Amino acid sequence: MSTPGYHRRVVDAELDAHLAASPSAAIAIAVEGARAVGKTSTARQRAATAFDLDTEPALALLTADVDRALRQAPPVLIDEWQRHPPVWDRVRRAVDDRDPHGPFLLTGSVAPKGTEIHTGAGRIIPLRMRPLSLAERWPDLATVSLGELLAGARPAVGGTSALRLADYTDEIVRSGFPGLRDLPTRLRRAQLEGYLQRVIDRDFPELGHQPRNPAALRRWMQAYAAATATTATWEKLRDAATGGEGQKPARTATQPYRDILERLYVLDPVPGWKPTRNRIARLTEPPKHHLADPALAVTLLGLTADHLLAGDEPRSVIPRDGSFLGALFESLVTQSVRVYAQAAEAVVGHLRRFSGEHELDLIVERGDGRIVAIEVKLNPTPRDDDLKHLHWLRSEIGDDLLDAVVVTTGAEAYRRPDGVAVIPAALLGP
Repeated sequence: MSTPGYHRRVVDAELDAHLAASPSAAIAIAVEGARAVGKTSTARQRAATAFDLDTEPALALLTADVDRALRQAPPVLIDEWQRHPPVWDRVRRAVDDRDPHGPFLLTGSVAPKGTEIHTGAGRIIPLRMRPLSLAERWPDLATVSLGELLAGARPAVGGTSALRLADYTDEIVRSGFPGLRDLPTRLRRAQLEGYLQRVIDRDFPELGHQPRNPAALRRWMQAYAAATATTATWEKLRDAATGGEGQKPARTATQPYRDILERLYVLDPVPGWKPTRNRIARLTEPPKHHLADPALAVTLLGLTADHLLAGDEPRSVIPRDGSFLGALFESLVTQSVRVYAQAAEAVVGHLRRFSGEHELDLIVERGDGRIVAIEVKLNPTPRDDDLKHLHWLRSEIGDDLLDAVVVTTGAEAYRRPDGVAVIPAALLGP
């Protein structure tokens, strides 16, 4: 059961709530997310029995008699379940039959092509897990709760952070992958490179797509990395990926790259916000591009913390406002906000009007459609001009804007006279 030295994650509370709220053992939870985010470690804290299907003995046992495995002491964890896809349907039937041998935990990062995976229709609960948020990396620093901001009372905000731009830059390159971030610098870079190479060499073939030109796939991944925190079109990504090539590939030839990278959770785009309570004219819907972890973007582009602090930019030119370090900082904050929002049963989008005259980095929406709007700024102290889009949104939707926030690299959390909360990234938590 509980592993010594395990550091509790934000998602632990959500997982425990699902297990505690089950009226019987008839529950199954699929912990989903990119490889190496910590799914297996978190699930093992609750498992009395575990089958790791990456090992041949466990795979052979389940292949021979899946029912025998499911009858073991509960909760039963099946790790890398996609190595034997019939497990999914068998667990779903066990939940339908209110099998007393549950609950069941399923973890995995890929689903092989040709496998018809039922959603479970409420039978198997999906639970997304992302890399470590900033509040999980620095568990004693957060002084402002996104959950409280979403409650709508506009709470007082305060606290002081000693972290500065160089610290956040270091976090960008270290990654939020628990098993990699504390390795020596050179070894960590090698491991992140190996992570990306495995995507190309192993994960794509497992999903039924053997890249005919692995170098071309790598260039597309680099283009996505260079497009971090933008809504760059497919054409712009294509141009960045193909450089000076005379003949450009058709969309049908490259669309599988995006599809599979999303299925592997390597890409983690933020969708355009669609208001449910308000009519705001001419909003765009293209997603903002983000990778699962900004360290993957840094690795793909061959950059280091020193490069970023010196203002170096990717070779793949993608139009953007501001520096690439600013885009990566936004991606780091976005990753954390999505973890906190999930804990609060909220969803995250971004806002942009077609003409581009108004845009907001993050819109965190409660179930009733009311929102917290967030701008992410690399500067330690926001300027009045940095807040114009927040003020515009407040004029558009009034009290449906629960709170307006600027997340910065600064030292102090406070409320401005206009009501906008200024919060250093390290001080924002779930």
